[in-house]
Amino acid sequence: MTALPCPITLHKLCVRYGADTIIAPLTHTFAAARWHVILGKSGVGKSTLLRAIAGLIPYDGTITRDPPGLMAQHDDLLPWRSARDNVTLGASLRGEKADNSRAAQLLADVGLAEHAHKYPQHLSGGQRQRVALARTLYENRNLLLMDEPFSAVDAVTRYQLQNLAARLLRGKTVLMITHDPAEALRLADHLYILDHGLRELPANSDPAQLLEALGA
Repeated sequence: MTALPCPITLHKLCVRYGADTIIAPLTHTFAAARWHVILGKSGVGKSTLLRAIAGLIPYDGTITRDPPGLMAQHDDLLPWRSARDNVTLGASLRGEKADNSRAAQLLADVGLAEHAHKYPQHLSGGQRQRVALARTLYENRNLLLMDEPFSAVDAVTRYQLQNLAARLLRGKTVLMITHDPAEALRLADHLYILDHGLRELPANSDPAQLLEALGA
Protein backbone atom coordinates (compact mmCIF):
# COMPACT_ATOMS: atom_id res chain seq x y z
CA MET A 1 0.00 0.00 0.00
CA THR A 2 1.37 3.41 -0.98
CA ALA A 3 2.08 5.75 1.93
CA LEU A 4 0.16 9.01 2.04
CA PRO A 5 2.12 12.13 1.07
CA CYS A 6 3.65 14.24 3.82
CA PRO A 7 3.83 18.04 4.07
CA ILE A 8 7.01 19.90 3.16
CA THR A 9 8.25 21.63 6.30
CA LEU A 10 10.97 24.28 6.15
CA HIS A 11 12.44 25.58 9.40
CA LYS A 12 14.83 28.53 9.25
CA LEU A 13 15.94 27.49 5.76
CA CYS A 14 18.77 29.70 4.55
CA VAL A 15 20.86 29.47 1.37
CA ARG A 16 24.06 31.45 0.92
CA TYR A 17 26.54 31.74 -1.92
CA GLY A 18 29.69 33.13 -0.38
CA ALA A 19 28.78 36.40 1.32
CA ASP A 20 25.43 36.64 -0.50
CA THR A 21 22.23 35.41 1.15
CA ILE A 22 19.95 34.07 -1.59
CA ILE A 23 17.22 32.66 0.65
CA ALA A 24 16.89 34.44 4.00
CA PRO A 25 15.79 32.29 6.95
CA LEU A 26 12.44 30.87 5.84
CA THR A 27 9.98 28.86 7.92
CA HIS A 28 6.92 27.47 6.17
CA THR A 29 4.83 24.32 5.81
CA PHE A 30 3.43 23.31 2.42
CA ALA A 31 0.36 21.12 2.89
CA ALA A 32 0.43 17.56 1.57
CA ALA A 33 -1.44 16.47 -1.57
CA ARG A 34 -1.81 20.01 -2.93
CA TRP A 35 -0.37 22.01 -5.81
CA HIS A 36 1.82 24.83 -4.50
CA VAL A 37 2.90 27.30 -7.19
CA ILE A 38 5.57 29.94 -6.62
CA LEU A 39 5.91 33.08 -8.73
CA GLY A 40 8.49 35.83 -8.48
CA LYS A 41 10.79 38.06 -10.46
CA SER A 42 13.96 36.66 -12.00
CA GLY A 43 16.82 36.39 -9.56
CA VAL A 44 14.80 36.24 -6.31
CA GLY A 45 15.82 32.63 -5.63
CA LYS A 46 12.86 30.53 -6.82
CA SER A 47 14.99 27.84 -8.46
CA THR A 48 17.47 28.03 -5.59
CA LEU A 49 14.65 27.30 -3.14
CA LEU A 50 13.54 24.32 -5.22
CA ARG A 51 17.09 22.95 -5.50
CA ALA A 52 17.54 23.28 -1.74
CA ILE A 53 14.32 21.36 -1.10
CA ALA A 54 15.49 18.75 -3.61
CA GLY A 55 18.74 18.39 -1.66
CA LEU A 56 20.88 19.44 -4.63
CA ILE A 57 22.65 22.37 -2.95
CA PRO A 58 23.92 23.08 0.59
CA TYR A 59 21.66 24.97 2.99
CA ASP A 60 21.29 25.86 6.64
CA GLY A 61 18.18 25.01 8.65
CA THR A 62 16.02 21.91 8.30
CA ILE A 63 13.78 20.49 5.59
CA THR A 64 11.32 17.67 6.23
CA ARG A 65 9.72 16.12 3.15
CA ASP A 66 9.04 12.96 1.20
CA PRO A 67 11.74 11.79 -1.23
CA PRO A 68 11.17 14.01 -4.28
CA GLY A 69 10.85 13.54 -7.99
CA LEU A 70 12.18 16.43 -10.07
CA MET A 71 11.01 17.79 -13.42
CA ALA A 72 12.98 20.68 -14.88
CA GLN A 73 12.49 23.19 -17.68
CA HIS A 74 14.56 21.09 -20.08
CA ASP A 75 13.67 17.45 -20.63
CA ASP A 76 17.31 16.20 -20.35
CA LEU A 77 16.47 13.06 -22.33
CA LEU A 78 19.48 10.96 -23.28
CA PRO A 79 19.69 10.88 -27.10
CA TRP A 80 20.97 7.30 -27.24
CA ARG A 81 18.01 5.92 -25.26
CA SER A 82 14.51 5.40 -26.66
CA ALA A 83 11.52 7.14 -25.10
CA ARG A 84 10.75 4.00 -23.07
CA ASP A 85 14.36 3.63 -21.95
CA ASN A 86 14.47 7.29 -20.91
CA VAL A 87 11.40 6.67 -18.75
CA THR A 88 13.22 3.84 -16.94
CA LEU A 89 16.52 5.73 -16.65
CA GLY A 90 16.32 6.01 -12.85
CA ALA A 91 15.98 2.25 -12.49
CA SER A 92 18.99 1.71 -14.76
CA LEU A 93 21.12 4.15 -12.76
CA ARG A 94 20.19 2.30 -9.56
CA GLY A 95 21.08 -1.05 -11.10
CA GLU A 96 17.46 -2.22 -10.96
CA LYS A 97 15.61 -4.21 -13.59
CA ALA A 98 13.48 -1.85 -15.66
CA ASP A 99 9.73 -2.38 -15.55
CA ASN A 100 9.16 -1.96 -19.27
CA SER A 101 5.46 -2.75 -19.14
CA ARG A 102 4.92 -0.01 -16.55
CA ALA A 103 6.97 2.40 -18.66
CA ALA A 104 4.84 1.54 -21.68
CA GLN A 105 1.67 2.18 -19.67
CA LEU A 106 2.96 5.56 -18.51
CA LEU A 107 3.81 6.51 -22.08
CA ALA A 108 0.27 5.53 -23.03
CA ASP A 109 -1.02 7.69 -20.16
CA VAL A 110 0.80 10.71 -21.62
CA GLY A 111 -0.40 9.94 -25.15
CA LEU A 112 2.81 8.42 -26.52
CA ALA A 113 1.95 4.72 -26.75
CA GLU A 114 3.03 4.60 -30.40
CA HIS A 115 6.30 6.45 -29.76
CA ALA A 116 7.87 4.22 -27.09
CA HIS A 117 10.73 3.07 -29.33
CA LYS A 118 11.48 6.45 -30.90
CA TYR A 119 14.60 8.38 -29.94
CA PRO A 120 14.44 11.96 -28.63
CA GLN A 121 15.65 13.51 -31.87
CA HIS A 122 12.55 12.12 -33.59
CA LEU A 123 10.13 13.64 -31.06
CA SER A 124 8.68 17.15 -30.92
CA GLY A 125 9.35 19.43 -27.97
CA GLY A 126 5.94 18.68 -26.49
CA GLN A 127 6.44 14.94 -26.92
CA ARG A 128 9.82 15.14 -25.22
CA GLN A 129 8.26 16.92 -22.24
CA ARG A 130 5.62 14.17 -22.08
CA VAL A 131 8.42 11.61 -21.90
CA ALA A 132 10.00 13.65 -19.10
CA LEU A 133 6.66 13.66 -17.25
CA ALA A 134 6.35 9.88 -17.69
CA ARG A 135 9.92 9.48 -16.39
CA THR A 136 9.01 11.53 -13.32
CA LEU A 137 5.86 9.45 -12.74
CA TYR A 138 7.83 6.20 -13.12
CA GLU A 139 9.68 7.04 -9.90
CA ASN A 140 6.31 6.98 -8.06
CA ARG A 141 7.22 9.73 -5.60
CA ASN A 142 4.64 11.44 -3.41
CA LEU A 143 6.48 14.75 -3.81
CA LEU A 144 7.10 16.38 -7.20
CA LEU A 145 9.34 19.43 -7.58
CA MET A 146 8.77 21.18 -10.91
CA ASP A 147 10.97 24.04 -12.15
CA GLU A 148 9.19 25.75 -15.07
CA PRO A 149 8.50 22.34 -16.65
CA PHE A 150 6.34 23.64 -19.51
CA SER A 151 8.05 26.92 -20.37
CA ALA A 152 10.02 25.56 -23.34
CA VAL A 153 6.96 24.59 -25.42
CA ASP A 154 4.36 26.57 -27.36
CA ALA A 155 1.19 27.89 -25.71
CA VAL A 156 -1.15 25.16 -26.98
CA THR A 157 1.22 22.36 -25.96
CA ARG A 158 1.74 24.05 -22.59
CA TYR A 159 -2.01 24.06 -22.00
CA GLN A 160 -2.23 20.36 -22.89
CA LEU A 161 0.69 19.47 -20.61
CA GLN A 162 -0.84 21.43 -17.73
CA ASN A 163 -4.06 19.42 -18.08
CA LEU A 164 -2.12 16.18 -18.29
CA ALA A 165 0.00 16.93 -15.23
CA ALA A 166 -3.03 18.05 -13.19
CA ARG A 167 -4.75 14.73 -13.97
CA LEU A 168 -1.79 12.39 -13.51
CA LEU A 169 -0.41 14.08 -10.38
CA ARG A 170 -3.73 14.20 -8.52
CA GLY A 171 -3.17 13.31 -4.86
CA LYS A 172 0.57 14.14 -4.98
CA THR A 173 2.28 17.06 -3.28
CA VAL A 174 3.53 19.36 -6.04
CA LEU A 175 5.80 22.37 -5.61
CA MET A 176 6.11 24.23 -8.89
CA ILE A 177 8.05 27.29 -10.03
CA THR A 178 6.69 29.37 -12.91
CA HIS A 179 7.01 32.83 -14.44
CA ASP A 180 3.54 32.54 -16.00
CA PRO A 181 0.72 34.04 -13.88
CA ALA A 182 -1.95 32.34 -16.03
CA GLU A 183 -0.32 28.95 -15.45
CA ALA A 184 -0.11 29.64 -11.73
CA LEU A 185 -3.79 30.54 -11.51
CA ARG A 186 -4.80 27.44 -13.50
CA LEU A 187 -2.88 24.92 -11.41
CA ALA A 188 -2.42 26.28 -7.89
CA ASP A 189 -4.26 25.14 -4.80
CA HIS A 190 -1.89 27.47 -2.95
CA LEU A 191 -0.25 30.44 -4.67
CA TYR A 192 2.87 32.24 -3.45
CA ILE A 193 5.15 35.10 -4.41
CA LEU A 194 8.80 34.83 -3.41
CA ASP A 195 10.39 38.22 -2.75
CA HIS A 196 12.23 38.82 0.53
CA GLY A 197 10.16 36.00 2.01
CA LEU A 198 7.27 33.84 0.90
CA ARG A 199 3.90 35.55 0.62
CA GLU A 200 0.71 33.56 0.02
CA LEU A 201 -2.08 34.96 -2.15
CA PRO A 202 -5.58 33.57 -2.71
CA ALA A 203 -5.43 30.85 -5.37
CA ASN A 204 -8.46 32.45 -7.04
CA SER A 205 -6.79 35.86 -7.29
CA ASP A 206 -7.78 38.14 -10.13
CA PRO A 207 -5.04 38.16 -12.83
CA ALA A 208 -4.71 41.94 -12.55
CA GLN A 209 -4.23 41.69 -8.78
CA LEU A 210 -1.61 39.00 -9.26
CA LEU A 211 0.31 41.11 -11.76
CA GLU A 212 0.15 44.06 -9.36
CA ALA A 213 1.49 41.87 -6.55
CA LEU A 214 4.37 40.90 -8.83
CA GLY A 215 5.14 44.56 -9.41
CA ALA A 216 4.14 44.51 -13.08
